[in-house]
Amino acid sequence: MEVESRRIDVEMGDQISSTPDNSSRSPSKTRGGWRAVKFIIVTDTFEKMATVSLFANITVYLRKMYNMDGILLLNVVNVWNGSTNILTFPGAILSDAFLGRFYTVLLGSVSCMLGMLTMTLGAGIPKLRPPTCNPNNSEHCIQAKPWQLSILFTALILIAIGSGGIRPCNVAFGTDQFDSTTEKGRAQLARFYNWWYFSFTVSLALALTGLVYIQTNISWTIGFGIPTGCFVLSISIYLLGCHTYIFKEPKGSIFIDMVRVFVAAFKKRKVTMTSRGDYVIYNPHIDESSGKIARLSRSNRLKFFDKAAVIVDSSEVNGDGIVVDKWRLCSVQQVEQLKCLIGVLPVTLTGILCNVAMDQQGTFGVLQALQINRKVGNKHFVIPPAWITLTCMASLSIWILIYENIILGIWRKLAKRSGVRWSVKARIRNGIVMAILCMTTGAVIEFKRREAALKAKSFVSPIAIWWMAPQLMLSGLIEAFAAVSMLEFLTTQMPEELRSLASSLYFLCSSMSSYLCTAIVNIMYTASRKKDGTAWLGGHDLNKNRLDYYYAVLACIEIFNLFYFTFVGSKFMIVDKISPSEASDSTDTTS
Repeated sequence: MEVESRRIDVEMGDQISSTPDNSSRSPSKTRGGWRAVKFIIVTDTFEKMATVSLFANITVYLRKMYNMDGILLLNVVNVWNGSTNILTFPGAILSDAFLGRFYTVLLGSVSCMLGMLTMTLGAGIPKLRPPTCNPNNSEHCIQAKPWQLSILFTALILIAIGSGGIRPCNVAFGTDQFDSTTEKGRAQLARFYNWWYFSFTVSLALALTGLVYIQTNISWTIGFGIPTGCFVLSISIYLLGCHTYIFKEPKGSIFIDMVRVFVAAFKKRKVTMTSRGDYVIYNPHIDESSGKIARLSRSNRLKFFDKAAVIVDSSEVNGDGIVVDKWRLCSVQQVEQLKCLIGVLPVTLTGILCNVAMDQQGTFGVLQALQINRKVGNKHFVIPPAWITLTCMASLSIWILIYENIILGIWRKLAKRSGVRWSVKARIRNGIVMAILCMTTGAVIEFKRREAALKAKSFVSPIAIWWMAPQLMLSGLIEAFAAVSMLEFLTTQMPEELRSLASSLYFLCSSMSSYLCTAIVNIMYTASRKKDGTAWLGGHDLNKNRLDYYYAVLACIEIFNLFYFTFVGSKFMIVDKISPSEASDSTDTTS
């Protein structure tokens, strides 16, 4: 092979298996389209109803039915939430490289159903859990035996595994039913997203109101039995639609390609790449006609990984230009895709720290609600603790409506431009400020709640639950500013073919924040524990803790996050991208 040949350009079409692949063809008239999507949307609605109620109410269930103290309870909830999110990565790999989306969703649904069935049995059979504890005498609560915890953890693991298979595939399987190469198919696809989000909102509302209320105020057995029945219906409807689905064969996973780049670059770590360019790189031709894949040019960052695309021996590529060993030679496209991923990681740290503040409302926030006056109206109606998350959702929704319909309208009139928006960088910075205010406000409110409870010598503080509204509303604004903007950042900074990776990375941020919460809680418990066994956190009674101190520490962490993002993370953000059609009249304001 001549050294003068600096670049190898070959057609990638020869690398495709000889087995016919119908996935790129237009959908059959008898399969796909709305006929198939109706089954998928109904299936997804039942699945969301089943899982959301458990995610929202798991803290209350573990405290009331398993007598878990603060530290163990927080560890279980955070690790479970983190594992549920991080398992979307192997779920996506399993789908893309081996099983395909249909079977991954099916197996995930079966796993979730078995998990919910186990939870229902645990709630309905008294011997499978410890005796119910009197909250006013929490020091003498009987703890769950190891074999009882093993049944509980088995159920949670099954649900986490199932969710890891369902989350990355359900929407994608729905989009497979439309032909996006036609105008009609693209229009149907836009409608599908609207209807999917509508069904998601409906299932979320039913789960957070009806199911959570049944679980908390009527019966945990019935409250878990209904989601179990939802999964049975979901799987049945899903299978009934088999004759209408378009099935696309798995073609490999981009995650595996990125691991190959790491391995290939390490194997060639001793290769010298001089500035003279006396080396040959593997940069095959890519068909960009579909618009789904854009050819990435070589960049000057993270040059070590460029070694994965260097051809050091002509035997690495056969006569047809196909790579012989994919773990020793990768294309420039694969290398640059990995660089895109690594390039956004410094910014994701900010997202992780913002999520830490939001995560508190689903754990310590719920524990606060358990020990505060939740009676309303004629005092006969008691608000379920998990309903506090509805305040966060309302705050998020109201802000988005105000921002999109009022603030931007006024702003555009003043600027006399139609495309003016806050930049992603500015919105993330505002989200960090909301996180600081949320934790500071939470510390003040918890101080008042605890002082009122101690003064009244009562397990439940006499102050009304409405006192928690400010910290909950600020938590919703963190999501409105930081979380939404982080998802937008990840999707706009990634090329089209990496959009699914961006979604998975968003789930990874949520997972890492859950694990980080676990680490912070355990560190603070160990550091604050006195000789008499008391600590800032732990036990069954928040009145004996100093949760306000914990919130104050988190506020300091968010202040660090603000400095980090301002002076480090934001430097890795490329100027917000806009489409060519918007380039003439769009402006992203920065701050």
